[in-house]
Amino acid sequence: MKSKRNSSLDPIFISKWRWTYFLDQTIKKVSIFEPIPYPIKNDFLFRESFFGSSSNPKKVILETWALKTEKIRQARCACLQAGETTSVMNLVISPFNNYDLPFFGADFVTLPNGHLIALDLQPVLKDDIVHTKYFSEKFKSIHANWQSKLPSGGDIPLEARQYFSPGFLWSRIPLGAEGDQLIREIIKPAFDDYLNFFLDLIANAKRISLERSSKLLIGQKKYMRYRAEKDPARGMLRGFFGNEWTEHYINNILFDLQ
Repeated sequence: MKSKRNSSLDPIFISKWRWTYFLDQTIKKVSIFEPIPYPIKNDFLFRESFFGSSSNPKKVILETWALKTEKIRQARCACLQAGETTSVMNLVISPFNNYDLPFFGADFVTLPNGHLIALDLQPVLKDDIVHTKYFSEKFKSIHANWQSKLPSGGDIPLEARQYFSPGFLWSRIPLGAEGDQLIREIIKPAFDDYLNFFLDLIANAKRISLERSSKLLIGQKKYMRYRAEKDPARGMLRGFFGNEWTEHYINNILFDLQ
């Protein structure tokens, strides 16, 4: 199948993709910032492959939505559906480094054994009080409200902790009716709260000094290198689309500030 998408801002249409609501909300709310397409070649806007047995092949589709604005260097969402059971949304919003802003990250993954939910405003400079103090207290209260209604996602690897905030929402929830209810009643409004809070920060952000911008750029690059090196989807993407395509996609599309 050939995609009709020629721009990173063209709509995503993937049959049975579980996470449509979340991308639709992002598109709607970011529209006030007058976005333009983020440049992505057609081979990475849409990718299709097949897996499973030759007698019963299953389709996998990956589409990438992306934009940029005056204050957002790149907002991009990787949207994947593989057969009936695997559905992935990986959304990262990266501000320009001349604004003292965190990253926005949402990683929602449906696998045969359950849903993984990760949602955060990830600090560029976690130990820099100037970078975190102006939003941390309100953000912690937003997190506490929603995390209390969800099961824990378990321990976070030690090396990864420096890239998450105290407001990191992290959960593992079951498939079926219970998981569907949690997504509908908890994950959707939690996502809206996190995104609204982040976009308010974007709207009110003021340009900072060149010296401060340089410090933030170093932090942003460190974060992007870590995400590219440790991307947990690498093995799955290689299996679906091959090593060369996957490495280009991870390093030059998903985490391209290195």
